[in-house]
Amino acid sequence: MSSVPILERARVEGWADEEIVQRVLQGDLVLFELLMRRHNQRVYRAIRSILRDDSESEDVMQEAYVRAYEHLAQFEGRAQFSTWLTRIAVNEALKRLTARGKLDPLDQQQYEGEDGTMSEFQSNSPTPEASASRSEVGNLLEEAIMALPCTYRTVVVLRDVEEMSTAETAEVLSITDTNVKVRLHRAHELSE
Repeated sequence: MSSVPILERARVEGWADEEIVQRVLQGDLVLFELLMRRHNQRVYRAIRSILRDDSESEDVMQEAYVRAYEHLAQFEGRAQFSTWLTRIAVNEALKRLTARGKLDPLDQQQYEGEDGTMSEFQSNSPTPEASASRSEVGNLLEEAIMALPCTYRTVVVLRDVEEMSTAETAEVLSITDTNVKVRLHRAHELSE
């Protein structure tokens, strides 16, 4: 994007993901960086919720972007681009877990056949005390989420942290809307 003039960059920033995808497919490859920047946090958090390792999550995130780029022509627009990309990222993370032999049988059944560290919440408060308090709450929240079983943890990250809809979460995880709701409810019960 740095090679794109400033006025052009401002115009491009307002484009929908699907429009950018079409431009990338037509040869404007530098625009793929914009898609990556737009969805970096969501993709990272989804992967991190599965792998629970910062360094490995970053590696898998890069692999997910490579896979998305390689298969961009297969994006059909049936779902939002962000959902399609997150699904690829989740699959890459699950492949990594399977390769390590650390995917629980229950989790493996859930994900069969499917294609941030969670950053601390930034405070808008100007006081150091409020900032420290918010940071501590963010750390506690991350610990609570990471203590959940993978089946529930990923649903919590996608629904509660990334604010994806129930339908988007269901599509990313290849489960039903009802299963998303049940898992989210059970996760909330476990974390009480």
